[in-house]
Amino acid sequence: MTDLHFDHHSAECTADPVAYYRSFRETCPVGHTTAHGGFVYTTRYADVVRIARDDATFSSSRTVPGGDGTAIVIPRGPGLEQYPIELDPPEATEYRDLINPLLTPDAVNRLRPMIARHTTRIVDAFVERGSVDFVHDLTNPLPAAVTLDWLGFPEADWARLAGPIHDIFAAPADSERARRGAAGLAYLEQRIRELVRERRVTPADDAVTVLATARRPADAPTGAGQWYGEDELVSVIGLLIAGGVDTTTSLTGSVLVHLSRHPEQRQRLIDSPDLLDTATEEFLRVFAPSQSMARTTRVDTQVGGCPVRAGERVLIPWVSANHDPAVFAEPEQVRLDRDATRHLSFGIGTHRCAGAHLARAMFREMITQVLGRLPDFRVVEDGLVAYPTRGNQSGWDAIPAVFTPGRRSAGPAATAGSADAAVLPGDLDLVVTAAEPVAEGVLAVTLTHPGQGDLPPWTPGAHLGLRLPSGRLRQYSLCGDPDDRRHYRVAVLREPDGRGGSVELHTLARAGVPLSVRSPRNHFPLVPAGDYLFLAGGIGVTPILAMVRQASREGRPLRVVYGGRSRRSMAFADELCELVGDRLTLVPQDEQGLLDLPAVLATAGPGTAVYCCGPTGMITAVERECDRLGLGGQLHVERFTAGDDLEVTFDPADNTAFEVELARTGRTVRVPADRRLIEVLRETLPGLSYDCEKGYCGACETRVLAGTPEHRDSLLTDEERATGQTMMICVGRSASDRLVLDL
Repeated sequence: MTDLHFDHHSAECTADPVAYYRSFRETCPVGHTTAHGGFVYTTRYADVVRIARDDATFSSSRTVPGGDGTAIVIPRGPGLEQYPIELDPPEATEYRDLINPLLTPDAVNRLRPMIARHTTRIVDAFVERGSVDFVHDLTNPLPAAVTLDWLGFPEADWARLAGPIHDIFAAPADSERARRGAAGLAYLEQRIRELVRERRVTPADDAVTVLATARRPADAPTGAGQWYGEDELVSVIGLLIAGGVDTTTSLTGSVLVHLSRHPEQRQRLIDSPDLLDTATEEFLRVFAPSQSMARTTRVDTQVGGCPVRAGERVLIPWVSANHDPAVFAEPEQVRLDRDATRHLSFGIGTHRCAGAHLARAMFREMITQVLGRLPDFRVVEDGLVAYPTRGNQSGWDAIPAVFTPGRRSAGPAATAGSADAAVLPGDLDLVVTAAEPVAEGVLAVTLTHPGQGDLPPWTPGAHLGLRLPSGRLRQYSLCGDPDDRRHYRVAVLREPDGRGGSVELHTLARAGVPLSVRSPRNHFPLVPAGDYLFLAGGIGVTPILAMVRQASREGRPLRVVYGGRSRRSMAFADELCELVGDRLTLVPQDEQGLLDLPAVLATAGPGTAVYCCGPTGMITAVERECDRLGLGGQLHVERFTAGDDLEVTFDPADNTAFEVELARTGRTVRVPADRRLIEVLRETLPGLSYDCEKGYCGACETRVLAGTPEHRDSLLTDEERATGQTMMICVGRSASDRLVLDL
């Protein structure tokens, strides 16, 4: 392997990491460099995923020969070991099991009122001034206050600990500021030890109490039933603080700078707040706080066809993987409606970030309040100060901004709190007037106001948020007539293997049933155009139907191409035919195969607006073909996430019931055909670790001790599937009557 002049800490990489990695990805995607004592660098998504998931070959531990100091970054540095991120399985598993229950989606939802309270307090402190340093005044103190409050540190510690954590990342090495940061971390260690001792004597309702009073499991290699040692807890709690604070500082700051530079995107988020759901993942992809990590090779192996020797260090750059065009079309564009959920900014595999849900919650609350309370903010570009190097961590040390002064809030932000747990302003109490099957597995639900009054207006492309009795909030596109102010109509595909909302709605929807509904929101609007090409896939026809109705009324030239598994599964085909006649092309997959997208899109002219809604696989294919044809600027998409592309591959009608034994507890649960495995497991194991619920992040990968798993993920390799040793329990099922899982 030839030595190349690669250095992720160089001035060239710091100036533009994306371009730097792109140049190597296009010329020598895997190579050896002599920088920082020598290491192997990678640039491609597939290589990064393979290394991050292969703990047997690539170690995160300091105990593996390859140098001294921190094992997970290049160059190595001093400091205490960080548990569990600097341990390999099975040693890491015990510590992950210790912290995971504190950071589940449900646990984070319970923290949302606290996050909102702190954000409101912090924004109140500067909102009347008309100027702010976002880093100093918001993005550093808010994550610090939330993280330290959650853990149980007294308020007097918050400001004293927030600064040093930021200094470590923002200060040049060997500077006086870096030394102050190191001293601050020494104080942090002291306070962790003091707080652990206090909580063991006087427990409180906080996370440190949970950790300080936890006992080692009965199957622990040593010390079963005993408390964890102070050194171990210093490592675990210190990592929770560092991981919870500056990473969120970095992400939020980068997004605020971007939105100031792109006011049209800022306005789009203000006009369509729900778009932040999708945009958050795109922002994480583009502005990954942790730019890279490292592993140490245990045995001689190969990466991307290049030999790597035992003991060599290997760089895995999340930033490069997130910009790999093999995975993300036109990766250097920021697309607020892109499905970017396969990004690696939280890592992947054993060490995927346990605090991902908390990071998202803090980020979203800060962005929501800034957009709502400082909507015209403008970053003062001349005052921006970036981190001195972006080799390991990216971010800003100063983000000065000005805005029209606003008012202090009388209480927590109106938008705060879990969408699945609290009634938000704009909710409507409606009643179901009709629930009618309109295709195989598709139910059309019509709602009206009990007093028969007019409903809030909506435009084609808008969706409703239906709040179900279980507390779930699910988004469904409006497919009725915008001129009918008395009724809303949505259509819902029943997906037994989905996230539970569609099954619940199919079960309860009947005339007279009350439902709470969030007022219509639209981040998929129909824009004026010379002509339209509408592409619908499966249940993605719902917003397209309303658009076609409006375009037809206006006499606009249009064509509609609608694909589905079979004619029986294609809702509203007759209604579309009545609207547009021979301008509709139906493509049932069981009769004609998949849509011929190149042929369809080749008919689009320079003034054609292309609208597409359907499964992720279809949208990705449309995006790539439009990019190839130069139509990217004319394409408008909306994704629905309930079924994703798994809808095409796995027919829920083929699901069977099975039993699962939880080996660690000895309990056995039954998974019915119409329920997901993870849904059943959550009822028994409330601390279960999971994230994407679609089978590609690796957060829920679980060892299979007996039985034959049915793999429905997109992460495991064919070899890993064949062994049947692990599975993604968020989407997987069982091909045998019984599974035994290491849970």
